[in-house]
Amino acid sequence: MNEIKVFCPATIANLNCGFDVMGLCLEGIGDEMIFRKVPEKGIRITEITGADLPYETDKNVAGVAALALIKSANPDFGFEIEIHKKIKAGSGIGSSSASAAGAVYGINELLGRPFSKHELVAFAMKGEVIASGSEHADNVAPCLLGGFTLVRGYNPLDVIKIESPSEIYAVVLHPHIEVKTADSRAVLPSSIPLKTAITQWGNLGGLIAGLYSKDYELIGRSLQDVVAEPFRKSLIPNFDLVKNSALDNGALGAGISGAGPSVFALCKGQSSAERVAYAMSSSYLDTGIPFDIHLSKVNDEGTKTIDY
Repeated sequence: MNEIKVFCPATIANLNCGFDVMGLCLEGIGDEMIFRKVPEKGIRITEITGADLPYETDKNVAGVAALALIKSANPDFGFEIEIHKKIKAGSGIGSSSASAAGAVYGINELLGRPFSKHELVAFAMKGEVIASGSEHADNVAPCLLGGFTLVRGYNPLDVIKIESPSEIYAVVLHPHIEVKTADSRAVLPSSIPLKTAITQWGNLGGLIAGLYSKDYELIGRSLQDVVAEPFRKSLIPNFDLVKNSALDNGALGAGISGAGPSVFALCKGQSSAERVAYAMSSSYLDTGIPFDIHLSKVNDEGTKTIDY
């Protein structure tokens, strides 16, 4: 195999109570990347569509992640990469993570899969430094592995995949504004009260228990963020109205996707998700801000090879 095409899905990180440790993988929304073996060693990015991104390997999220992998694998040949972006940068649904995850997945496939998907997470994290200034896995883990993921810790890296209950659907409203991760981080307090932390821990434990037991009511009760959302929601026009419209129309829970500006809702069943998507869209119209609305099942497969 000398050439492959890869689908790199969008993701929702944080999931309210899982700030910086939880994420899920979306279906049908994602980038595409093409990889080719070439005789010359190293990584070369030959084409980028859909975004204005650097071609220099060491300045590109995909390039940095790819370089980290080949440094470990040390193949006697190199790779060309095409990046076709369909996830807007700064959208809050894992645009940079899709590039990083896709890069390590594609090269690993052409190398004959020397690394497992779990092992690829560490290489993909290197690319995230370019986008956000730090190595983190809450988006690249679900992008690679699919389903829900929990990042239990980083030293050593410990990522757990949780298969999604079959009736979970996600709705994402993406306003066409950009909220930079640095700005979203800047509004957070440097410390939180112990009572707040305990509430968040309880919700996170409840969410994980609800996913494993397929208890939709428990999932809904647990989807509450008392750490980041109270400070970040001011960066998203009409956030409270959109969130409340989702909850009033049957969503299990709703909140900020990643660092924003996207707003997500989790629902039980497709008909409920369709009703929530309509309500969220209706509540955002009076802002005058263009937006996209996505409805998706949870993608349990993650990054994958696709046909040309």
